[in-house]
Amino acid sequence: MPSPTGQHHTRRWKTLAALEQTIQSCELCPRLRQHCSHVAQTKKREFRDWTYWGRPVPGFGDPNARLLLVGLAPAAHGANRTGRMFTGDSSGDWLYDALHKFGFANQPESQSRDDGLKLRDCYITASARCAPPQNRPTTEELNACRPYLIAELNLLMQVEVVVVLGRIGYERWLKASGWWSHFRPKDRPMFGHGSETQMPDETTLICSFHPSRQNTNTGRLTRSMWYDIFKRARTLLSDK
Repeated sequence: MPSPTGQHHTRRWKTLAALEQTIQSCELCPRLRQHCSHVAQTKKREFRDWTYWGRPVPGFGDPNARLLLVGLAPAAHGANRTGRMFTGDSSGDWLYDALHKFGFANQPESQSRDDGLKLRDCYITASARCAPPQNRPTTEELNACRPYLIAELNLLMQVEVVVVLGRIGYERWLKASGWWSHFRPKDRPMFGHGSETQMPDETTLICSFHPSRQNTNTGRLTRSMWYDIFKRARTLLSDK
């Protein structure tokens, strides 16, 4: 059973490669483009020898993936520097460690686009494709990015398990897939770390806190809690 809405808006992208090209050249949000360019020019002292990516960041992974991860946005000195989702920052350190541990990645670290990292049966995307000031995209900016997420959902035909990272990732996936408007507010899946819902199309939604420093440094998200998310995803996919 397909998701209820959203499909007809994104037919112009026939492949993930075509969508990637569009995302990289997107200029829809002037505030975000200005911020990303400014960060790319000023840089962080420890990365002064880098040529920053400084553009919108496309999704990354296996086009036949059964596991989809939906995050928030590129980090200013992470993906906005390296050009690949969750690459070169502390959140990525947590993510790729877990993906490797449970067989979704060939190595536990990701520092640059040419470091040899490959994802297996997993695809990573985000709610916003540009690094936002204070890591807070506006509702209008998130809405501008929604067609890209809708297109990915249409093109990733094998997805069976979706892990949403943080409340924004949760809301944006529900809206892009059409389930947000399909359900009455009281009937929507609940967000909470580890909460799991089987959607009407038999996709399994798993919610997780985002592996941001704000969560990992305070103990709101522990390594054990984090591993449990990917252990569960692996179990679900192994059982199918």
